Amino acid sequence: MHTMKKLIAIASFITSISLVTSGCSNMSSSQQSTLSGGAIGAAAGAIGTAALGGAAIWGAVGGAAVGAAGGYVYDKYEKDKQANNQAQYNQGYSAGQKASSGSSSSPK
Repeated sequence: MHTMKKLIAIASFITSISLVTSGCSNMSSSQQSTLSGGAIGAAAGAIGTAALGGAAIWGAVGGAAVGAAGGYVYDKYEKDKQANNQAQYNQGYSAGQKASSGSSSSPK
C-alpha cells in the first residue's frame, strides 16, 4: 500500500510538470508564475505527504495553494523591482539630459 502512495505522488508530479510546460504559451507572466507555483507546490506537497505516510491528495491541495500564492507574490515582486529600476533609469537619464543641455557644446 505504501508503494501505491509513492506511485500516485510520482504520477501527479509528472502530470503537473507536463501541464506546466505545455499550457503556458498564451498566458501572462503573472498567470504563468501562479500556475507554475501551484503545480510545483502540488507535486511537492503530494510527494512529501506520501513519503511521510499521509494522504497525498491533501498534500497536493495544500501544496498547490501555497505554491500558487508564492508564484503570484514572486511575480509581483519581480514586476515591482523592474518598475523601480526603470524609474531610476529614467530619473538618471533626465538628470543627464538637463546637465548636458546646460553646458556649452562649443570648445574654446
